[in-house]
Amino acid sequence: MTEPGPRRGRTHDAEGAREAILDAAEAVFAEHGFDGARVDAIAAAAHYNKSLIFQYFGDKLGLYNAVIRRADDQTREMQIQVIGSLLDDEVIFDAHKVRTLLETFLGAYFDYLVEHPRIARIYVWEMAEGWQTYAKILSQRDYEDVEQFGPLLLKLQNAGMMRSGINPMMQIMLVFFLGPVYLALVPMAHIMLPGTDFSSPAALAAARQYITDFIVRGIMANPVETKPQKGD
Repeated sequence: MTEPGPRRGRTHDAEGAREAILDAAEAVFAEHGFDGARVDAIAAAAHYNKSLIFQYFGDKLGLYNAVIRRADDQTREMQIQVIGSLLDDEVIFDAHKVRTLLETFLGAYFDYLVEHPRIARIYVWEMAEGWQTYAKILSQRDYEDVEQFGPLLLKLQNAGMMRSGINPMMQIMLVFFLGPVYLALVPMAHIMLPGTDFSSPAALAAARQYITDFIVRGIMANPVETKPQKGD
């Protein structure tokens, strides 16, 4: 691919331009959803012309896909750690270790959503629109994730670790999106409960703990409150 020459008085940096476009697109998609977002607005926010966006990403859907995949990449290490841990029979059959793994993952994922509020809002747009756009950008990697997680979660369920007989993948999908829903409710809570703090670091830390406990207690059968003793 031939790199565009200097423009607007500065040397074009391909990687920098790509990241600037993705940042602008993330902001516009978060504000307006996929259907309401305009490539012109994204180009203006990024300070690059539309032709460069089309050159890098093909079209608006390709740009949206790149925004979502960047978010996936940012959380992938956490996901890989969970899968790797559950592959260890010493973990998957130890309720305390499973609980700790879930708590660690959920806390880290909530922190990610707090640090990336536009991604959380994009997910809320997807929920509101029935995941119609997301369905268009599903990749083989998404199906591979299900193929990896599914059997491990079923193993947990069959071992009596999970409280419900509901499909374990559905339970995990719910886990992923309780955080975005909570954060989406914060502005309404400020309206309905003026003067109450929901968005300070302390309030978000409390929410992180609440959501983590809520999910772990809801998913795991007979949540263990104390560490196992030697000889048990």
